[in-house]
Amino acid sequence: MEKASYRKVALSGMVGNILEWYDFTLYGYLAVVLSKLFFPSDNETVSLLASFGAFAVGFFFRPLGSVILGYIGDKYGRKQALILSIFLMAIPTFLIGLLPTYQEIGILAPIILVFLRILQGISTGGEYTTSVSFVVEHAPSERRGFYGSINLLGAVIGIMFGSLMGAFLNAVFDKNTLEEFGWRIGFLFGIVLAFVGIYLRKKAEETPIFLAIEEENKSKNPLLKTFIHHPKELILAIIFSSLQGVAFFLLFVYMPTFYQKVLNIEPSKALFINSFAMLVLAVLIPVMAHLSDKVGRKPLILSATFLYTVASVFLFKLILTGQVLNVVLGHVLFAVISSGFMAILPTFLIELFPADVRNTAFSVGYNTALGIFGGTVPMVATYLISKTQNPLSIVFYLIIVAFIVFITTLFVKETYKKPLY
Repeated sequence: MEKASYRKVALSGMVGNILEWYDFTLYGYLAVVLSKLFFPSDNETVSLLASFGAFAVGFFFRPLGSVILGYIGDKYGRKQALILSIFLMAIPTFLIGLLPTYQEIGILAPIILVFLRILQGISTGGEYTTSVSFVVEHAPSERRGFYGSINLLGAVIGIMFGSLMGAFLNAVFDKNTLEEFGWRIGFLFGIVLAFVGIYLRKKAEETPIFLAIEEENKSKNPLLKTFIHHPKELILAIIFSSLQGVAFFLLFVYMPTFYQKVLNIEPSKALFINSFAMLVLAVLIPVMAHLSDKVGRKPLILSATFLYTVASVFLFKLILTGQVLNVVLGHVLFAVISSGFMAILPTFLIELFPADVRNTAFSVGYNTALGIFGGTVPMVATYLISKTQNPLSIVFYLIIVAFIVFITTLFVKETYKKPLY
């Protein structure tokens, strides 16, 4: 396979994640506005919790999406699952942009919104993991880490675009105009990315590893086969992915809301700070992934989880000073630590499982963890701060999960030279 072909494969995986995560997390960045429009209440905290509850609902359905799209990916091909997932995200996103508010149609508004979030959750349950399988199975063995990180890079870019769109909307429109119609622009824009993603994926070729699996060896029930033959690997996937959920959604999805509500930083500035930290993360992801192809996955995972455990309180105290330079510095240092874990995780998890159950096993393990530990983060963080009246309380959630992953990593075998077949 030529270098140009590898680039096309990487781009087809990457663009879908840009779309999926732009659409899926734009909701999180507009949560304060959406809470007023779809979940009105005399108590702002109650409205915000309800809005984040709708955000979390999508994550609860990620495991269902992982089973459906994982099965399609293992039985009919990674490519077919990827095309379906992009449709499942694009259509609900466009419809959210057109959805009437609570004031216009009453209780139907939040009900329809939650239903559309469920469809997005099903899509996201298979998109990222299937695209990682797709790209890594195409990649040369000595560069699996690098190519496996491309999809995470796409997700980060998508979330960064969502953050920038949120900042742009908050900067261009005043509060009333944003609540009246400005918020809709971000969701409607997603349809442009959808057309690009669909085109690229229809042109892509199926992975040689999937094609090499003989028809009689394709499991009729890859999920059951995973439970019976690979329970240890599945548990490991859930443990490691739990840190991805907590760290990513605490540090790069919830933080703009935290800056606004706790530090009283204006919305556009809060989103720009978050976007800058994500830019640093995006730049470092391929660097760390390339390094993992040279020295292995385990040393980088150990380093990152150790730093999360010992440095998080200090960095969060730096952020809590409220001084913009300190906030930026603390957030950027969190991005540096995160790159050492997040860039390596997708390929590491792919290397745990054999080809005939890989898509399902990886998808179910990853999305079960993110359903529990990812989508609930904004809601849990809001609740903890409200109950303890101590903004520092949320960082201990990250520390506990990181420490568990650090200890687990000590007993896990290196995977970077393991055959994928």
